[in-house]
Amino acid sequence: MALRLTSSPDPSERTGIALPPVPQARATPAALLVPRAQALLARRDVAAYRGLFGEAAHVEDPHRRWEARSALLQAGLGVHGSAIAVVAPVFAAVADAALELLEDDPREPLLLNWAGVALYELGALRPATRLFEAALRLDPELPHAAGNLREVARRKAAGLTRMPGLPPAVTAALRTLDERARRVAARARPAEGLTLSLCMIVKDEEAMLGRCLAAVRDAVDEIVVVDTGSTDRTVEIAREHGARILHHEWTGDFAAARNVSFDAATGDWLLYLDADEVLIEEDVAALRALTGRTWREAFYLVEVNHTGDLEDGTAVTHDALRVFRNRPAYRFEGRVHEQIAHHLPGYLAERIERTPVRVEHFGYLGAVRDAKGKSRRNIELLEQQAAEGVDTPFLAFNLGSEYAAAGENERAHDRFAHAWAALRSDPGRSSYGYVPSLAARYVKSLRVTGRLEEVDAVAAEILGFLPGFTDVVYEQGFSARARGDLDRAAELFARCQEMGDAPSRYSATVGCGTSMAACALAEVRRDQGDLAAAEQLLRTALVDHPGYLGTIEQLALVLLRAGRPGDAVVSEIEALGGPLAPTAAFLVGIACFEHGAVGTAATLLRRVLDAQPGAHPARAILAEALLSSGDLDGARTVAEEVPADASCADAAARTALFCRLAAGTAVADAQLDAAAAVGLPAAEVAALRAWRDAPAATPAAGTLPAAAGPPVLTMLDALARLEQFDAFERLAPVLDAVDAPWRERREALARLYLRRGFLESAADEWIAVVEHAGPDARAFEGLSEVAVARGLDDDARALADEARRLRAGTPDLQPAG
Repeated sequence: MALRLTSSPDPSERTGIALPPVPQARATPAALLVPRAQALLARRDVAAYRGLFGEAAHVEDPHRRWEARSALLQAGLGVHGSAIAVVAPVFAAVADAALELLEDDPREPLLLNWAGVALYELGALRPATRLFEAALRLDPELPHAAGNLREVARRKAAGLTRMPGLPPAVTAALRTLDERARRVAARARPAEGLTLSLCMIVKDEEAMLGRCLAAVRDAVDEIVVVDTGSTDRTVEIAREHGARILHHEWTGDFAAARNVSFDAATGDWLLYLDADEVLIEEDVAALRALTGRTWREAFYLVEVNHTGDLEDGTAVTHDALRVFRNRPAYRFEGRVHEQIAHHLPGYLAERIERTPVRVEHFGYLGAVRDAKGKSRRNIELLEQQAAEGVDTPFLAFNLGSEYAAAGENERAHDRFAHAWAALRSDPGRSSYGYVPSLAARYVKSLRVTGRLEEVDAVAAEILGFLPGFTDVVYEQGFSARARGDLDRAAELFARCQEMGDAPSRYSATVGCGTSMAACALAEVRRDQGDLAAAEQLLRTALVDHPGYLGTIEQLALVLLRAGRPGDAVVSEIEALGGPLAPTAAFLVGIACFEHGAVGTAATLLRRVLDAQPGAHPARAILAEALLSSGDLDGARTVAEEVPADASCADAAARTALFCRLAAGTAVADAQLDAAAAVGLPAAEVAALRAWRDAPAATPAAGTLPAAAGPPVLTMLDALARLEQFDAFERLAPVLDAVDAPWRERREALARLYLRRGFLESAADEWIAVVEHAGPDARAFEGLSEVAVARGLDDDARALADEARRLRAGTPDLQPAG
């Protein structure tokens, strides 16, 4: 049985898709030497074949030199022939050439394996075993090496320990090759004493830099921080962690700043991080160990990009190229989303390794992006590149990504579509690292911009060359749901669960094949009316993935819709997933509030505020919950604690003013002006001002804008529900001042009375309509509804019959309500 040679792998096998192809000359040294080697071997001119390694040694570029030598070795190992006298000299030459290279540097797993294969084929099982073991000692994941060891053991067990018929010259050479292999194998251990430099560029990063540096400090030998103009404590924090500080004027070019840090670093290896990235504590030793793997040129780390809000549990995993040999040729290009991979030997997949070392990235969290204005800044820099004539798919992809982050979906779609069209005919597109992200974001842009009919065709195209990309199927599910095809949506989300999360080389979203898919499928089942199935899906998902907030929120909604009391909902959820974190408590609190479980909502929201006093949205909703329960003073007090710069300041101001006016408490002009300043609509402020001044100064009819009508009716409805009748009487005349048709105002009030059970008042309003405008169908339909509510069935039928008769004569009149 022939051994597996562990050929220099195709880039798609060992490094996946993250390396862009490196432009190659039509005739590399390897491409020129291999045909000559094959011709010489065909003529059995082993000496001339062996001499080609001398030519390869003169190739100037070290990576092309390695490529040429590797290709020559593989050409020798691939020689065909049944006669041992023919092939044995070739295998001896391969072993000799490989060992010569290993004697110069024994830390080459591929060479160790190839030398072992050559010796195995010559029956030299002892040195072959040593070389295979040495290869695995360096790289336990080296393809086929373990299998080769098992094949040696099988041959030994079969008693096949000698190769008969070897030429005498080969037999003599094996004695020397055995000893050389022993010495090489003994030296083949990871390098020791090599250093790692952390390189960073920063500006105003005091909020996050300390955590980043504290996490990585024990893994690196040097910290180089390039500051581009901080005005906060960034530089001081960096110095506290032993960093060497360089000051560089910001020119809008991330690559230039990044290269300053690389130029200054003195380590054998370079690691770059941003301030919002944190090395996982358990992976410090693993990162440090990478420095001994000198047969590599670069390493990918697994970057966990947290998205949304930190407690959402949503994240995207991505293989990030972050560790490099310190070579002058390895430098960045690009103002934004700077790149370095194209300077690496991407054509030598064995030189670049994917590792399980993890880094958490917090820069995609909504709060972090908002605080730093990342999207708008990046858009300006990228558009500047485009204005300078740069028109590449990668630039279009980055622009689309930033527009998407900024919520500009049409612009994002335009850029994604431009990038996709440019790549459609590119046969190498699957090797570009950003293509999976582009694919997923392009499909999503089709959905969010309403281009639903295009989603499935594009998804099929993507899955054709990126198989197993769950994120794309997930988007198909949402597209089907948006089209109203719930059965198809359920089928697609179930398929996502079967597929599981896509591999990190696809920059996959964590959960598209697990928790998020289960949650999406549960929503579909809920839409289909199958609450039991939805509940079971969500319960299972919560137990399996307790960190995903979407599951908690959806389960709360399903349980509340099924009629569970609020306190029971909280107990059931905490029994499955543990105590609710503040954000989870906030979401469940909102669900309880919206489903009438006001007491439970207030308890949860207070819990949020105890843990996070600055969570002002929780404070604003707590005020609404207290208001809903009739606690006007408590609601006002809580609402007035929300600062003016909070995102929910307008809602809090609305609640506070309503409570004051409902309770008859004074409201100053300054308070109304402050409400306007935080974003309360002018029409609503005018309505509140009119209510404050009533009845002493009720505005004349038509003096309030039409836009004041809905908020006035909402406030009247709330007062009726709370049975604040004095306040209702003061506000009701304000409705007459709204610039809207008299009849519309009366009927809106009639419907409010009917909804709140004030049947006599509802009837009075519709009777007034009849007296003012004459009998019509809508008024009689309203009176019929009042009669039904009073239990006057005969009167209800008579009024409904009259409404139908009148409607037949006035077909243009719309039904009531």
